[in-house]
This record gives sequence, C-alpha cells and structure tokens, in this order.
Amino acid sequence: MIIELLLAFCLIGAAVVFVLPDEYAPVGALAASLFPLVTSFVMWFGFDGSGNAFLGGELAYETMVQWISLGPYAINWHVGVDGISMPLVVLATLLTTLAILTAWTPIDDRRSQFYGLMLLLEAGLLGVFVALDFFAWLVFWEVVLVPMYMLIGVWGGPRRKYAAVKFFVYTNLATLVMFLGFMALVFGLGDSVSSLDMPAIAQAIRAGELGSLAGFGPNTIKTVAFIAMFAGFAVKVPLVPVHTWLPDAHVEAPTPASVMLAGVLLKMGTYALLRFNFTMLPDVAAQLAPFIALLAAVSVIYGAMLALAQQDLKRIVAYSSISSMGFVILGLVAYTEYGLGGATFQMISHGLLSGLLFACVGVIYNTTHTRMVGDMAGLADRMPVTTGMFVAGSFGYMGLPFMAGFMGEYFIFQGAFAADFAGSMVFTAVSMFGIVIVAGYFLYAMQRTLFGEYRLETDYQVGRAAVHDIVPLAVLVVFVIVLGTAPSIFFDMITDAVGPMLGGGL
Repeated sequence: MIIELLLAFCLIGAAVVFVLPDEYAPVGALAASLFPLVTSFVMWFGFDGSGNAFLGGELAYETMVQWISLGPYAINWHVGVDGISMPLVVLATLLTTLAILTAWTPIDDRRSQFYGLMLLLEAGLLGVFVALDFFAWLVFWEVVLVPMYMLIGVWGGPRRKYAAVKFFVYTNLATLVMFLGFMALVFGLGDSVSSLDMPAIAQAIRAGELGSLAGFGPNTIKTVAFIAMFAGFAVKVPLVPVHTWLPDAHVEAPTPASVMLAGVLLKMGTYALLRFNFTMLPDVAAQLAPFIALLAAVSVIYGAMLALAQQDLKRIVAYSSISSMGFVILGLVAYTEYGLGGATFQMISHGLLSGLLFACVGVIYNTTHTRMVGDMAGLADRMPVTTGMFVAGSFGYMGLPFMAGFMGEYFIFQGAFAADFAGSMVFTAVSMFGIVIVAGYFLYAMQRTLFGEYRLETDYQVGRAAVHDIVPLAVLVVFVIVLGTAPSIFFDMITDAVGPMLGGGL
C-alpha cells in the first residue's frame, strides 16, 4: 500500500496547504512535499521488481483491487512500478520539492493556492507513472492539466492567459486523439480482454489476439491506432511540428512551473510512447521506424537551431528541451537494449538538467528582472554561485563526461547505431550534430551574460542569491554528477525492464 500512501501524502498535503494562511504556505508546502519525497526514496531503496510491468513482469509495490464494472469492461485500481517507472517517480518527487523551494522568492501573491496546486500537480504526475489500469491512468493524465493551466494562467507573465489556453487546448485535443486510438485496440480485442488493465491489453495484442473492427483487419487497426496514439503523445513530448505551445508556456510560466513542465511533464509523453506504442505495437513501430527517426532528427536539429536564434534565456532552455526530447525518441525507435534503456535514462537526465537550468534562469531573473541576453553581462562577479551552477548545467546539456547528460546521449547513440531499420545510421549521425549546436547556443548565452565587464540595463542591485534559491541548484548539480559517474544506479533496473520488450523488437 505504499503507492497509495505516496499519493495520499500529495493529496492531503495539497488540501492542507490550500487552507493555510499565505505566510505559512511556503514552509507548509515544503514540509508536505518531503513526505512523498522520502516515501519515493524508501520505494527506490527497497525496489525488488523484475521485468516489464506491461509484459508480465514482477512488479514492486503492486495493488490490484476491483473498482468499477463498466459494461463488458471491469475497471480496477491497479498500481505498481517496474524499472521504467521507478526512476520517474523519484524524479517527480525530487523536482516537486526543489520547485517549491524555487518559488519562495518570486511567488508573493495567493501563496496557499499556488503551493496547493503544486502538490496536486505532483499527485497527478505520480499517478501517471504508477497507474496500470487505463481508466485510472487517464484520470491522472487529465488531472495534470488543471494545476499546470492554473499555475501558468494566474501566476505567469504578461501573456499568461494566451499561453495557458494554448497549452490546455493543444494537450487536451491530443488526449482525445490518443484516446480514440487506444480504444480502437480495446474494441478490436473483443472478448479477449474483460478489463481496461493495460498489461493485459498489451499482452493480448502482442499475442496476436486483435481481431477485426468495423470491417477493418487487425493490421489496419494497429496502424491507425499507432498513428493516433503517436500523434497524441507527440504533442506532450513535444515533437516538431506540434511543439509550438511549449515555448509560450515556458516563457509565461513562473519558474517553479517551468521546472515541473520541462523536468517531469514532458516525460509523460515519452513515457506513454514507450508504454503504449513501442510496447504494445512493436511491429507497427518497425514499419514506421524511418519516419519516426526522421521526426526525431528534425526535432533535434530544428529545436537546437531555434534555441541558437533566441535572446531570452528562458526561450533558449525551452527550445533546447525540444532538441533533447528528440534524442529520447531516437533511442525509442532504435528498439535495442541501449536505445530503449538510454531513452529512459535520458528522461531522467533531461529532467534534472532542464530543471537546473530553468531554476538558474529564475534566480537570475529574480535579481536582475530581465532574461534578455543583451541586457546584462558580467554577472559572475556578483552572483558567483549561481554562475557556477548555470555553467555546470550548460556543460551537462553539452554532454560533458561524468555528467548525466553525457551518459544518456552515449547510451542512445550506442543503441541507435546498432538499430537495423533503413537509414538508422544516417539519422543518428545527423542527430549527433545537434550536440555541436547545443554547445553553440549555451556558450554564446554564458559568455554574453555571465562573463566580461559587468553591465545591467535594469535599475536593480545585483548580489548573491538567497540560500533557499541556491539549495535547489546545488542538489540538482549533485544528482547530475552522481548519475553521470554511477549510471547503474538507475540504468540496471531500466535495462531489466526494457529487456522483455525486445522479444517482439524491431
């Protein structure tokens, strides 16, 4: 019942913080976030699962209870974690606690509501990673949209309403498309399944039990369902060309929301692609592999080029996320042990690094009240610790050895070069060039803003950041280095979980 306890801590914490007076909300939210954080670490250290949750593996902390009878399909409360979901649970709880700390300086209005929504967001994210019944999973998936919409729309920048509505419309329509694709598979299975249990559905599809539906054969159903689900999840990742909501959401969102959006919310899309498309329909993924790899390469290069053209630090980091998520898709479509394992590891790596960089930009903005590269220079002399953290995060993004970003990209490239679909080596080589562009825009941003003679176009005094602003940065740098020097902390459990997928591989 530890997963239920984990979710309960988030929901009860959110409810309590909502009713706290504003002056006590920051400390109350931090304290409330520590309960799920500690619980996730207890789960991690005690993890004893093996295999893949969707393919009959032995789950850790599993609960299976009959919940609702909905016509021919039973809906169960089915939760559990394997080596894919366990690291993401830890990532979500860690970033929530650190994001709450980053809010202490900039959030000074309606604090109890802000922090309550942050904890509600955490509950939804954790539910997505632990739910194994489609109904419960979809509820958590949709719950995530509400607090993020409010966080952007109420506490965001000047164009916050536009960004919030755009975020909600894009992701909600994407969910509808994905839902139609998945339900086509469920109806095509007919009497082969009697519940919306996702592992049961995945195993039935891979066993060849999919029948005809509305006059269409199983191959057609699988292809259409794959495309619909891929399109829906691609918006959440996001992949080019359905990425345009992300920069607006990041630029207008307050710093803590940006940390959660880049660090965890984007991983919902790649996690779902791994679970639904590449686990349930590997044969269709094989047929469409060149096209998917092309989308991945375009996202890597196009996202990096867009970042190179930006003057707003937040936009630079936002577009770099599009590029980094392209690497994850490349690892998934490679469908090798290192490809799938590297893609999952890169989710964790990017979550830590993007959270670090957005938090650094937030600290700089809190002090200078500008994010424009041309408005400031020489901050290193007056903000040495923040500068050091920003440099560490940037070099982590560039793939500096002994940092998590290097290991994620190394695993992906090793797996992608071993893939056997048409053009795999070309797409991988093109994607690798994205690392060069990453170095270009981060080195440009650092040199212009952090070094040289001090200059600031705004009328604010620049000094060292508060301790509570620095602590999240230091913690994230430590985790980035630890995962870069000892990747087996997560990679062993990840490869144990992706291994069973390769039986029906590409």
